Amino acid sequence: MLYVFGFDRVGVAVSELYFVDPRPSPGQEGAEHGVRLEVRLIQAGEAEGSIYAARPIEVGLPIWRADLLESVEGPPASFDRTHHHPRFRGWEPGRRQFEEDMSADPVTWVGIRLSDLPGLLEGAGVDASEVSDTDAGQLRAAVPDILAAVQRLLDGVHAGELAAAPAGATPDSARDSWL
Repeated sequence: MLYVFGFDRVGVAVSELYFVDPRPSPGQEGAEHGVRLEVRLIQAGEAEGSIYAARPIEVGLPIWRADLLESVEGPPASFDRTHHHPRFRGWEPGRRQFEEDMSADPVTWVGIRLSDLPGLLEGAGVDASEVSDTDAGQLRAAVPDILAAVQRLLDGVHAGELAAAPAGATPDSARDSWL
């Protein structure tokens, strides 16, 4: 399942995730599942056709990512693999950053970060001119809706309804569901 929240030039994508790292760090072996949230640049294209034509919307480069993950083999809501990626190089995330506060209460932690778009941009090394003056306020106002979607997905993961291994997946082939 995928949710996308779009503002002027920034969007937030939230999805369920099942993931097996092909080159895990020590202590990070085995499948992970949970919820991935990315703050991304978005851009609306020009409508082609009549005045009633739909406009294409591009969900583009990521700015920041939060992975609310846990070991598939561990207990639900352990959040033992929860981390974030404060920087990207193009489409590639930087190293996982583990935060004790994030694992203790990941939904609240993400909400605090989303409420500070200028701080996310600065931490990501993204020039503030990449977004509009209205993005920060619109994102901050939408945080309760975004966190509700995150919680719905986490509830589905913990109930065993979401973020399951894809059919026929092997440890070398399993990847994330959406993002």
